[in-house]
Order: sequence, then C-alpha cells, then structure tokens
Amino acid sequence: MEEPEDDKLIEEFPNSLSLKESPVDSFYIWHAAEMKDLEENGPKKKRGRKPSKKQYFTYITDQAIIAYNFEPSWAKRNKVFREYINYPFNKLVENIYHTFRFSYFDVPYEDVKAEVVAFLVEKIGKFKEGKGKAFSYFSIVAKNYLIIQNNANYAKMKKRSELTAIDENRNIQGEVSLSDHQESLKDFTDQWCKWYDEHLNSVFTNKRDIIVADTILELFRMRDNIENFNKKALYILIRERTQLKTQNITKVINVMKKDYAKMYQVYSKSGHIVNAQSLPDLNQ
Repeated sequence: MEEPEDDKLIEEFPNSLSLKESPVDSFYIWHAAEMKDLEENGPKKKRGRKPSKKQYFTYITDQAIIAYNFEPSWAKRNKVFREYINYPFNKLVENIYHTFRFSYFDVPYEDVKAEVVAFLVEKIGKFKEGKGKAFSYFSIVAKNYLIIQNNANYAKMKKRSELTAIDENRNIQGEVSLSDHQESLKDFTDQWCKWYDEHLNSVFTNKRDIIVADTILELFRMRDNIENFNKKALYILIRERTQLKTQNITKVINVMKKDYAKMYQVYSKSGHIVNAQSLPDLNQ
C-alpha cells in the first residue's frame, strides 16, 4: 500500500522549516529570529580557524535554498532567490572561474557567469538537507560544468585552427595509416570499457577502488568530449566525483593502465579482447 502524498511530504519536509507556514515564509520567520539572536548574543562560536574574509555563502544561504526547493509558490521562490541565493551563486561562479583561469571561452565573462548560474539553478533541486553543505555541492557542480565547457571549446578552437592551416608537405599515406590506427584504438577502447564493466568486481575487491575505477570508466565513455583534458584537470574531476585522495586514485589508475597496455598488445595482433588477469605483465 502506498503512503498518502501528505504523509510522504511531512516525512521529507526538513526540520529547519515549519509546516504551519509556507517554506519561504517559514524561512523568513527563522531568519528574523536568527538575526535577533545574533544582535543580542553575538555570533555563535565555531571550532576551527576564523575565516579571513567575510563569508558570502553561509548557513543562511543553505536554509534559503532548502526553502526554495520546497516552496510551491513561484512568486515566493523568486523572492527568496533574488534576496538570498542569487548573489552567493554569482560570487561562487566568479571565484571558481578566476581561480582555475578558464581561458577557452569566446564570449564575454559575464555571459559565461550567467550561463553557469543558470546551470546551478537548473540543478538546485538536487541539493538535499543533511547531505553536506550547499557551498561544497554547488562548487563541484559549477567547477565540473566549466571544465567540460572549457575543454569542449578548446577542442573546437583547435579543430578550426587545423582547418585553416596549410600544410604543403602532407603525407597522405601516413594520414590514412594514422586514421586506421585511431579507428582501431577507438574500437579497442570501447571493448576494453565493456570488459572492465563486466569484471570490475573481480579486478578490484575494495569498495573504494571500485568507485574510482567506475568513475574512470565513465570518463573513457565520454572521452569524445574530454580528449583534451590535461592530467591535472582529470585528477581534479575524479577527486571531486569520488571524494578520495590522489594516492587512492593513482593506485587504481596504475592497475587499469597496465591492463589496458597488456590487452591492447594482444588486440593489435589478434583483434580480440583477452582477459587481462590471464596475461603476464609486459616487462616480464
């Protein structure tokens, strides 16, 4: 028997909001009480280092986002977004853009920022209370979006420059040979990804390693969009997706790298995928 919709809503409704008022109205009541408490008693002491700058994305922003997600009224959603969410989103995107120096956008910076903020708004409903801080979640979303777009733009820019360049000494035979090799490599990589998917739990037994390997396989599947990623950008993307340290990621990459090389050596001669676990290391 399915739960009634009202009971389900009550169960999912965050404790920080009241069921007596609308979510946004409840947020404004909570905010007024919070400001009064701060005025009378001062800020609450927190453990850890004191922030060096005034914080623009705070626990108040978190509560505003939660209220926004639960609010059925578009007028009230627009109000709380305009007053408490829009500025933190814009500032977050601005800081990430300038920190990582994304340089392959051919439109003005303000247009890029507006595009990323719009993407954050599109993903705002995926943030859930109790699953971490909103700042961390939206930082990852914005950074990954900018990385993917930046590298896609770089690929287009490189392709355009190659088309306009005149090479008087073209080696047609060499180009055909290279094209055949690339096609063969693409076919092998597709089959290698499929083999690893099917044998992931036998190659790796540690849950953490399996998560890393699965993330790497996902990057291989979307490689047409990220073929120009440099090593640092790839590591950042994998770290953000897995929440693991670099040494954990490197260990898994080394295993997959060896398997890839062993299996490709056999594939290049036979055209078939062979179980990597049955093959000796190449240096043996």
